[in-house]
Amino acid sequence: MTVYADASAPLFFNLSSFALTVLLTACVVGTTVAGIFIGRSMRRHHETLREPYGVLQAALLGFMALIMAFGLSLAVGRYEGRRAAVVDEANAIGTTYLRAQTLHEPQRGRSIALLQRYGSAELQLAHTVPDSAAERRVEAEADSLQRQLWAIAGQAIGDAPVASAPRLYGGRLNTTIDAQGVRVAAFSNRAPTPVLLLELVGAAIALGLLAVYLSILGRGVIPVLISAALVTAILLVTFDLDRPTRGFIRDPTTPLNKLVAEMTLPPAAAPPP
Repeated sequence: MTVYADASAPLFFNLSSFALTVLLTACVVGTTVAGIFIGRSMRRHHETLREPYGVLQAALLGFMALIMAFGLSLAVGRYEGRRAAVVDEANAIGTTYLRAQTLHEPQRGRSIALLQRYGSAELQLAHTVPDSAAERRVEAEADSLQRQLWAIAGQAIGDAPVASAPRLYGGRLNTTIDAQGVRVAAFSNRAPTPVLLLELVGAAIALGLLAVYLSILGRGVIPVLISAALVTAILLVTFDLDRPTRGFIRDPTTPLNKLVAEMTLPPAAAPPP
């Protein structure tokens, strides 16, 4: 049964990749450029402002570096979690498909056909946008197939209560259903909007103060602009990792592609006598 996750970060997730890039660039680079001009206008007071601005920007830069590193680490962790969930589900479906071949007819043929449809549905799920109408339609189809498969498993056990094949099949089918729930939950797991806003606003302010400080001293304009570009790239990667089907970085679907291709081949095991 599908487990629905709470969508807690819709703000940046709903933007297109181009709009997200423009937004991050405008905030970080724009604040940096503004800091350069502000610093130049305050250069005549550099003797009194140099020390307090230096201490403030150094402390803020160190704090934001820690926050950004933590945010990137969390985003990479969620990405790796989604990859692992895809592999686990593909393995679970594949094993269930193999064990379905050991059932007696008519459960064998019906289970094989339904599992082929189920594998295709799970592959289609990997290309839908989380929390969208398309995702809900695919999940509803997968839930229907799960109920049909579970009914067949119950019937197979009822027809042969002491046989091992139906019990092994039922146990693995239960694992497959659980794996889909874990994958859907991981698919919709994103960083909360306040955390992303803290990273963006904090990075913009820190670089803006650095630009003010260097402009007061009369040097370092080019390095601070390069730093702003690098910080923008780091933020874009961090935000993009939370957008599995909308951003530049997509979750791999190779295990599911391979599974669906293998399920189109004739069953490896012959029907039991």
